[in-house]
Amino acid sequence: MCRKKPKPRQFFLFNDILVYGNILINKKKYNKQHVIPLEEVKLESLPDEGMLKNGWVIRTARKSFAVYAATPTEKAEWMAHIQRCVSDLLKKSGKKAVEKHAALWVPDAEAAACQGCQGQFTFVNRRHHCRNDGGVYCGNCCNKKWTLPMSKKPVRVCNSCYKILSSAGTQKGPSPGPVAHEQEGDSSFDSDSDEGDENPSWNSAPQFYGNH
Repeated sequence: MCRKKPKPRQFFLFNDILVYGNILINKKKYNKQHVIPLEEVKLESLPDEGMLKNGWVIRTARKSFAVYAATPTEKAEWMAHIQRCVSDLLKKSGKKAVEKHAALWVPDAEAAACQGCQGQFTFVNRRHHCRNDGGVYCGNCCNKKWTLPMSKKPVRVCNSCYKILSSAGTQKGPSPGPVAHEQEGDSSFDSDSDEGDENPSWNSAPQFYGNH
């Protein structure tokens, strides 16, 4: 489940990594692979809601997102296999599970109004995602930047999170202050990871081809 709409993805599970990518030719060719170390992965089951069934959340240090399987059996098998691989990896390698995970973004379609001031979103009043809580805010309510534990550089956060983070003193470097407003919404900050999001930095070099 991407920020704007559901998109099909192909997943590959290995002993130490989880890989997913865009489907170019069904069962033949994929691109934009993202390689996720399993020690970063945490799973959470999602209840069925309307047309969205058989879902669960994959949380990682760099990005968290919801995925949906075709059937309940497929969901159960995927979750069980991933959990087993994560458990085996941590036990055999001595690696420690990542404790801090990226926030799960609220989909655009589920946010008709700003979660801060309750102002309605329009063509002019665009949506902006807070990198700390995943909520959707207007530009005035989400115009700060902060270096989060899972980010390598300052990222957009809402004003409420900024106050909490600044009072807690969690900044890894000097705070850069407010974000300049973009003319066309939040394209440089809120783009989907498959379209250039600055959050994930997983290795995306492999060019996977499915079994023939």
